[in-house]
Amino acid sequence: MDERIKKLSNTIVNYSIEVKENDKVLIQYESSMCNPLVKCLIKDIYKNKGIPFVKLLDDEINSLIMENADSKTIDEMVKMKTYEVDNFDCFIRICYTSNEYEDKDIKPNVRKELGEKSSKIDDIRINQRRWVLLNYPSVIDAYKAHMKYDDFYNYSMDVMNVDYKSMSKDIEPLKKLMESTDKVRIVGPNTDITFSIKGMPAIPCCGKANIPDGELYTAPIKNSVNGIITYNTKSPYNGNIFENISLEFENGKIINCSSLNDNDKLKEIFETDEGARYIGEFSLGFNPEIKHPMGDILYDEKIMGSLHFTPGRCYEDCDNGNISSIHWDLVLIQTPEYGGGEIYFDDVLIRKDGKFVLDELKQLN
Repeated sequence: MDERIKKLSNTIVNYSIEVKENDKVLIQYESSMCNPLVKCLIKDIYKNKGIPFVKLLDDEINSLIMENADSKTIDEMVKMKTYEVDNFDCFIRICYTSNEYEDKDIKPNVRKELGEKSSKIDDIRINQRRWVLLNYPSVIDAYKAHMKYDDFYNYSMDVMNVDYKSMSKDIEPLKKLMESTDKVRIVGPNTDITFSIKGMPAIPCCGKANIPDGELYTAPIKNSVNGIITYNTKSPYNGNIFENISLEFENGKIINCSSLNDNDKLKEIFETDEGARYIGEFSLGFNPEIKHPMGDILYDEKIMGSLHFTPGRCYEDCDNGNISSIHWDLVLIQTPEYGGGEIYFDDVLIRKDGKFVLDELKQLN
């Protein structure tokens, strides 16, 4: 057994979701390849006198069900989601990438209906339960990262096992600065956008919900976004992969969108509902071990020197009033090799070319 698997399991059980006696913990995972971690998690949950349950998911089978789903099927899915939220205290979701395109043929109206009908129960799961989401390294992930599998496996273990307790201390000055800021301006190649975050909280993400982690997020005032932003990482969504997405905003709303591929599918996403055309999250990424994109949002949104600016639903703990069945984290890297860029808080430069320039923030570099 890889000692790093044991360390990761211990972090999840004792730090991320803090399993206590009699806690019922649902472990959902997508491949038997995840078994080494699942076994460790079960042992650690028992050590804490918790009660583990497992649910093996299969992307191919789930996609087939969704492709043929009608309203009755969706209603039963919502019942199952409700049962899980009502009967479990903690959730561990282990993803395993096998095919990014498996969900390609699921109809937009099915996604929309499921999103709308399950939104309340999803909110309870996200905001009132303890949970963590992570990816177990797969061959497909290694391919996307342009690495041999063994090299990617070692990389992913290093990325997931960073010191989250130290990170949570280092982030405090940035949190205070963000919460005292009104106007934000982001500048870069084909990007010049402004918005307000006045009065919004800043939420640290240091291993409590996502692994790998390393970001600080808030949300713009809903109608304050103006300008254009062009993202420079690949973005998989709904079984499609988009590149160089560019969004133009006027008074908070996306009025134009484009990408290098499949603009019709892109527009379809932003037509999901009214909230899909507004922003629900603005976040800065700073995991010290993640420096390059791989087309996987769980990694890419934590890239050192990156930001993500997210169309769709806001989080309850940073509520700007935007309601949507989508939440699409789109990533812009601002390090020199990806074109550079600046971020200003109230007209003061706080980050240039991916590095924080204020003395009190430099520990995050």
